[in-house]
Amino acid sequence: MAHNMQKTTNYIRYMVEAAIIAAMYAALTILIPGGSGQIQIRVSEALTVLAFFTPAAIPGLFIGCLTANLFVGAGIYDIVFGSLATLIAAVLTNKMPVKHLAPLPPVIVNAVVVALVLKLSLNAPILVTMGFVALGELVACYGLGYPLMLLLEKQKSRLFGK
Repeated sequence: MAHNMQKTTNYIRYMVEAAIIAAMYAALTILIPGGSGQIQIRVSEALTVLAFFTPAAIPGLFIGCLTANLFVGAGIYDIVFGSLATLIAAVLTNKMPVKHLAPLPPVIVNAVVVALVLKLSLNAPILVTMGFVALGELVACYGLGYPLMLLLEKQKSRLFGK
C-alpha cells in the first residue's frame, strides 16, 4: 500500500512539474517578443536546461513549445517540426553527462530544424538561417539557461526531488 502511495505521489509530482514547465515556456514565448523569424532569440529556450534536472521537463517543454507555436510560430511547419525539435533537444539534454554540455542539444537541433522550417515557410536562405538560429540559441541556452542551471543546481533536491 505504501508503495502505491509513493508511486502515485511521484506521478503527480511528475505531471505538476511538466505542467509548470509547459506553462512557463509557452508564457515566455508568447509574452516576450523576438522568438520567431530568421533572426530570433527565444528567451523561453533558456528553460530547455530543465531537462538536465528532471525528465518531466521533456513533455513540459514539448507541450509548452507546441502551445506557443500555435500563437507565435511560423505556421504549420513550425507547429509540427519546431515542437518536435524541442522534444528531441529535451531528450538529448536529459541524457547529457555533464552540466556544461546540457545547453548544447537545443542549439544544434534548433539550428538545423528551425532553419529548415524557415526555409519551407519563409524561403529563408538555409545556411545563413542556421547561423542566426544557432547564435540566438547560444544566447538563450548558454547566456540565460546556463546561469539558470547554476542557480537551480543549489536547490535541485528541493525543487526536483533529487
